[in-house]
Amino acid sequence: MEPVYRSVIGIARVVFALEGLKFKVVGEENIPATGGAVIAVNHTGYLDFTYAGIPPRRVKRYIRFMAKKEVFDNKISGPIMRSLKHIPVDRGAGADSYQAAVADLRKGELVGVYPEATISRSFEIKEFKSGAARMAIEAGVPIIPTVIWGAQRVWTKGFPKRLGRTNTPISIAVGKPIEPVGPPSELTEKLHSVMQEMLLALQEDYDHEPGAYWVPARLGGGAPTLEQADKLDAEDLAARNAAREAKKSK
Repeated sequence: MEPVYRSVIGIARVVFALEGLKFKVVGEENIPATGGAVIAVNHTGYLDFTYAGIPPRRVKRYIRFMAKKEVFDNKISGPIMRSLKHIPVDRGAGADSYQAAVADLRKGELVGVYPEATISRSFEIKEFKSGAARMAIEAGVPIIPTVIWGAQRVWTKGFPKRLGRTNTPISIAVGKPIEPVGPPSELTEKLHSVMQEMLLALQEDYDHEPGAYWVPARLGGGAPTLEQADKLDAEDLAARNAAREAKKSK
């Protein structure tokens, strides 16, 4: 029994209903009823993790998400994140969070990971980090690819939140488990390919508004291309690093 997690889910369901969100979920039977698994999720919005938690409820399971340490340091969100047993990621000490995730997987937990590491401004699948593959191999558990489409319409990087009653449709697809076989690089490539195919399938049945900011350029939308988005991410990273160095020199 996890009364805090159950309460948070109950609140989230009320919020979803008030927002009028319309969920379409396929493949939820691919969530294992028992045992550890890496839940690999694409990243288009700040609330992806709340939507990714919907399919596991079919078998009454919870996801322990890996999230940046700053969220845990916040006096409001920190206690909640710790009570839900999510895993803090300190970018300066990533090995500790990695080992904590592997330990949870070996204990039979579902661990949520964003292989892209950051929100994709293009809303396409970005290049993947190898962490999901490495921890699945080390823990000896499968990877469950999960793709969400429509979350970026609610709240994403660079655009205002739309948390009112928007009646936004959100599609979620859960793929078949990918066994932890082969070197991390090959497993990462396979995961990337599978999730790309899943995203394209979700987009086929989704109504895209021409020119809208949340629609990929490939589909006639106003989002930057993957290449343009990668350039923006690189510029942001350079600016953050410069600001950090300037702070150190004071």
